Amino acid sequence: MISTQLSDWLLDSDPALRWQVERDLLGAEETSWQATRAKVAHEGFGADLLSHQDPDGQWAGGAFFPSDFTFDDDRAQPWTATTWALKDLREWGLAASALEGTAERLRAARWEYEDLPYWDGEVDVCINSWTLSNGLWLDADVDGLVDWFLDHQLPDGGWNCEWVEGSEVSSYHSTLNALIALLDYQKHTGDGPRVQRARAGGEEYLLSRNLFRRAGEPSKWVTLQAQRVLDWWDGTQPA
Repeated sequence: MISTQLSDWLLDSDPALRWQVERDLLGAEETSWQATRAKVAHEGFGADLLSHQDPDGQWAGGAFFPSDFTFDDDRAQPWTATTWALKDLREWGLAASALEGTAERLRAARWEYEDLPYWDGEVDVCINSWTLSNGLWLDADVDGLVDWFLDHQLPDGGWNCEWVEGSEVSSYHSTLNALIALLDYQKHTGDGPRVQRARAGGEEYLLSRNLFRRAGEPSKWVTLQAQRVLDWWDGTQPA
């Protein structure tokens, strides 16, 4: 049961958050939270991000990095580019219809890595996982990415973004992202047999790590997030 004070605070927010509070925390009728969700395209974070889309379908002129990104600048960040923007809009609940034509326009886009075609993905597991989920959402042809995940599963059952550097041991974070994308694929297509064995292997890998450990020690990524939550909870860090 959520307190009225907390629910009122959460509801006094952007539609991208508010509809999920209504659905997941308050048990609102579907017609109610869907009405709030529909506002994402026209109000707040969603409308603002949509307004920054480039005519070619990208954001900030790049697939994963903005066109002006430089690794020499410590202040540079990639989060305004296309893949990040699509991931945000999808997770905020934007209707795919608000991006009509985007999937087709992005067929001409290329990854910064070796100039690979956008919907074919590149070599990074996490990037490809987001691209698979984004493509399913926009009804792009991303079947080839599913094959890529099946071909790049490691012997221990998981995945690692650093496989291209020769890593033969899976990464907790990479595996989690891969499993989320493959689950999205199953939900979208109903194609269970094709990916079920791969998903089972990845899930078993996470279970063998107790859902948060690396090989013998806690995942640094998981423990960092946990510490941030604890810091927020005891008031030592602002929310």
